Amino acid sequence: MAGSRPCLSVALVSAVSLSGHALAQEDLREDALQFFEPIPDRPVAIDGVTPTEAQIQLGKMLFFEPRLSLGHNISCNTCHNIGTGGADLTPVSVGHRWQRGGRNSPTVYNAIFNTAQFWDGRAADLVEQAGGPIVNPVEMASSEAHAMSVLHSLPGYTEHFEAAFPDDPAPVSFGNVTKAIAAFEAQLVTPDSPFDRFLKGEDDALDDEQKAGLRAFMDAGCIACHSGVNLGGNMYQPFGVVERPDWAVLPPDDRGRFEVTRSEDDAYVFKVPVLRNIALTPPYFHSGSVWDLADAVAIMGVSQLGQELNEEEVQQITAFLGSLTGEQPEVVYPILPPNTPETPRPQQ
Repeated sequence: MAGSRPCLSVALVSAVSLSGHALAQEDLREDALQFFEPIPDRPVAIDGVTPTEAQIQLGKMLFFEPRLSLGHNISCNTCHNIGTGGADLTPVSVGHRWQRGGRNSPTVYNAIFNTAQFWDGRAADLVEQAGGPIVNPVEMASSEAHAMSVLHSLPGYTEHFEAAFPDDPAPVSFGNVTKAIAAFEAQLVTPDSPFDRFLKGEDDALDDEQKAGLRAFMDAGCIACHSGVNLGGNMYQPFGVVERPDWAVLPPDDRGRFEVTRSEDDAYVFKVPVLRNIALTPPYFHSGSVWDLADAVAIMGVSQLGQELNEEEVQQITAFLGSLTGEQPEVVYPILPPNTPETPRPQQ
């Protein structure tokens, strides 16, 4: 009997330890739920209206349609590649005649949850954003007139536009192009990440290092800007709240939202980047100048929080950010209508 007491004691200690561990898990989750939300499952509505399947399918075709560009060689997917996290994995994108854009291409995944689109928020929503690159002279370099002449020359598109917009007497229009692309893009969400599963109650969805990183992320103050469904994308902030980073990271000639508002208060202000799937989409920042996620975390600590995070904190936060990689959309590449004699020729 005497020998049984230590076993009982060990059992009691183990029970208390497990109970304390469970309480710690619950405390961490409750704290996290004050700032974050899981990504909802598909489908996703636009302004409260769920797109029809016909609109989504037309949007998918147009998202992959290179003939909307002047050179017939650049599509939405060129810069927002479905196979590489919804981005193109280059510092800045290459457009018409090998011109280079001024900013890193943000991921299209989960963009529906952003308060606005583009780094400077110049587009209010996905519909407005969808038309921008088509007519941008550095990107697809087309025009509304050229894009529509292409689509009107391809009879295979007519039935798709009619099915997508049955109440529109002239369904093949540039406005409907942007609506359809937005309808497809709104479905490009990445639910069921380890972090989402943890928020929903699955304790083991995060490992110990990721949990420590989540705690460090909250305690350090990252949540002041990176919160909500997308852990970002819902506000504007100066890059360099406490200390401006090196000009290689913050190019002096890109003044951010100032270019939209012309207010000096918005100089070097940008939409807070989304952290969902961040491990999949290097390089980082609007300049695309930092390739290593841990380096980006360290830079943010100094520039935005005024803290030089130690090596362990950087490693833990970086591990936590890896838990934000969700289920990637599986998209079957569409078969596009063939050219006709009336189809405008590409301009190289």
